[in-house]
Amino acid sequence: MPALREVSDRPDEEAGDPRGAFSVKAGLASGLTVRVLNSDRYVRPTRGVRSTATPASLVDRAAAFVQVFPKTASFSHLTAARLHVLPVSYAMEADERLHVVCPISQSRIRRADVVGHRAFHPRSITLVDGLPVVDLADTWVDLGELVARGKPVGLDDLIVVGDAIATRLHGIQPLRDALARRVRPRGKATLLEALEEVRVGSASPRETLARLMLVRSGVPQPALNKPIHGPDGSLLGIGDLVWKRPKVIGEYQGAEFHDGENERARDGVRRRGLEADGWRVEEIWHEDMSTTSARHDCVRRFSRALSVDESGLTLGSCEPQFFSRHAMELALVREDRRSGRWNR
Repeated sequence: MPALREVSDRPDEEAGDPRGAFSVKAGLASGLTVRVLNSDRYVRPTRGVRSTATPASLVDRAAAFVQVFPKTASFSHLTAARLHVLPVSYAMEADERLHVVCPISQSRIRRADVVGHRAFHPRSITLVDGLPVVDLADTWVDLGELVARGKPVGLDDLIVVGDAIATRLHGIQPLRDALARRVRPRGKATLLEALEEVRVGSASPRETLARLMLVRSGVPQPALNKPIHGPDGSLLGIGDLVWKRPKVIGEYQGAEFHDGENERARDGVRRRGLEADGWRVEEIWHEDMSTTSARHDCVRRFSRALSVDESGLTLGSCEPQFFSRHAMELALVREDRRSGRWNR
């Protein structure tokens, strides 16, 4: 039976964690008494662990729990995504439990605030802040297990995370390879559909969602975060969404980076330089993607800039998508079956 690949430089159990967490077993081995270990001097993040301070961050919590996990266990799924600092939705972030995976040959970890998973197929493991974590590509495939009605991950979430991972790894092939290594993984249909729309180059989740809104509506696929050079070779800027013919740039203007007076001044200088070179700059703000009518207006604006015939647009496709085509088709089949039973 395949097993997870262990990380050879994982800290020894006796060493504890430099952040202040250690197992009770390690504490006893170091000479601490049971009375001291059970005193108010230490907090108890989980059964069998003591810490000099209450773990505040996700890394601190994981570092405390890992003291009593088997050495074949690794952080996975939503916990791995957050430890890798991948873009997660509010629904995904709301699950603060620690997701941990072990080989199928071992028992599922059962602890309060822990979601135990067992893996039939091996995952590649890496170290993040000294913690064993399922690597980027395998984490993306694992998220497919959390795709369903009532679960936190949807189609667009997989595309957003896929964009971020593909950009970090400089290619989509690692995602394809990770998915191909699994036999009938849960969520495979949604993962495959997401893979069709994953692209290298996106710099933020909102850029990915803006691209999806436009392309699904019939706007041509843009290049992502491409440098724009003037006739003399000087760098005029880097465009979020770039169409070379005609020369159009789509810029997602996040309030965090573009809403201040200084930021707007810099954006103005940059925009004038691009326009002087014949580029048309179309901005996209959060409000342009917040309602159906705003999304339709934004798509129409880009279609005019790109000389795309509005009659060929599919504006109904610009909405955010949680369910895959496969899931929607299954829902329609079930509805037809129900209707058939009711009409007998």
